[in-house]
Amino acid sequence: MKYEISCGGVVFTRIEGKILYVIIKSLEGYYGFPKGHMEGNETEEQTALREIFEETGLKVKLLPGFKTIVEYPLPKKEGVTKRVIYFAAEYENQEITYQKEELHGVYLMTYEEAMDVFQFENNRRVLKKVNEFINNIKY
Repeated sequence: MKYEISCGGVVFTRIEGKILYVIIKSLEGYYGFPKGHMEGNETEEQTALREIFEETGLKVKLLPGFKTIVEYPLPKKEGVTKRVIYFAAEYENQEITYQKEELHGVYLMTYEEAMDVFQFENNRRVLKKVNEFINNIKY
């Protein structure tokens, strides 16, 4: 089986005691998480950090202990499976910026807001896993 691999992150921040997630909206109108293809000899983590920065302008910290993988067939590429590796990533006190030619927008959303806008069940499953992971972290 052939794989097309991307890495990214479920990015969040804490504002006034609330967890807010960074949700991107693609030019096609789909909501999701920042992610992209691996380049050269990058590790999964390096790819995730680079893609998050390129898509949001944020310098994040990947949380140790969380990684989840989503796989689905690519309808336009017969015999190719898309594999996306997601990490949980946190940032503090930064402005979000994005390239208008690459994305329709980047938004801060609560868990409930993000769950409502996602068109794909995979994104809901990933967010649920990350949300549970974050809420079990002891600071």
